[in-house]
Amino acid sequence: MSGFNTRAIHVGSEPDPATGAVNPPVYLTSTYAQDGVGVPRFSDYGRVDNPTRAALETCLAALEGAQYGVAFASGLAGEDALIRTLAPGDHVILGNDAYGGTYRLLTRIFGGWGITVTCVDLSDLDAVREAFGSTTKMLWVETPSNPMLNVVSIEALSSVAHELGAWLVVDNTFATPFLQRPLSFGADVVVHSTTKYIGGHSDVIGGFVATNNDELMTALKFHQYAIGAVPGPLDCYLLVRGIKTLGVRMERHCSNAAAVADFLSSHVAVERVFYPGLPDHPGHAIARAQMSDFGGMVSFTLKGGTGEARKVCEATKVFTLAESLGGVESLIELPSVMTHASTAGSTLEPADNLVRLSVGIEDVEDLLDDLANALS
Repeated sequence: MSGFNTRAIHVGSEPDPATGAVNPPVYLTSTYAQDGVGVPRFSDYGRVDNPTRAALETCLAALEGAQYGVAFASGLAGEDALIRTLAPGDHVILGNDAYGGTYRLLTRIFGGWGITVTCVDLSDLDAVREAFGSTTKMLWVETPSNPMLNVVSIEALSSVAHELGAWLVVDNTFATPFLQRPLSFGADVVVHSTTKYIGGHSDVIGGFVATNNDELMTALKFHQYAIGAVPGPLDCYLLVRGIKTLGVRMERHCSNAAAVADFLSSHVAVERVFYPGLPDHPGHAIARAQMSDFGGMVSFTLKGGTGEARKVCEATKVFTLAESLGGVESLIELPSVMTHASTAGSTLEPADNLVRLSVGIEDVEDLLDDLANALS
């Protein structure tokens, strides 16, 4: 099976051999019978493994082109397990426009543990090189980034990271494996908040880490087992169900977002639009080279400042004012006081007139009318 949608539907979801059921069962069990002392039929405990979780891990790893995949209870739980492979004194380089939750985890949780972080413009390879030190172990990349939609070359950054002895970690939440597969460009690790486009329906929380590195896989599985931040079987089932329609949903997200970006670009109240599909976007050429389309996220700044941004966020009817992203419904938010509030006072703090849109799969005419009314 070579086609993306075919793999999304069939890998890990083979018909049940006992009943012929076409969907993987939801295995609601905390333990498993053993055929002898220390000889489990499948696993020894539900925290260690679960067949529904295994179906999710097999499918999503295949879509990322990864040999291994490990599912977690949330995106941040997956990031936490990955960062725990580091040691006190190690150094991480992070983009200066990264997700606020990642920045908070690295600085406020692991900062007290002795992990140091440097935030740099990842499009400036000289600045990235200068940020490296003898203890740098990870170069952490979001492309497109959250919330500025910056795009950087995974291939170029992987070359720098490997030359200087670090792993390249790519958060692929915004692009999904339908649009971009970072491992094929040299990344060592891919992380996801599966809450977003993978689930796709705003009804489940989850995370995922994919890699081809044997040593890292062993460490991640141990952390999954020893710490226990695992997704429940029903969560895994919902994520498997979401994956089956990921391709067709992403096509609609992308086409709607492109129309929204074009509309905003010509609106008198809009100062600037951030969308990789626009020809004047600084990362447009890179996005064309490493993505199959430009995604469903659009950010923009308003000429009227924070007051106007708040007004627009509170005036939409089809776009729901809410955090998160990647669901079938369109969302609008003010990052500076919502998703990225934890970056206040740092180099990652977004402008207070920046609005972020997660463009859903509704009829695009309704989305454009809604924005037009909110901006009037």
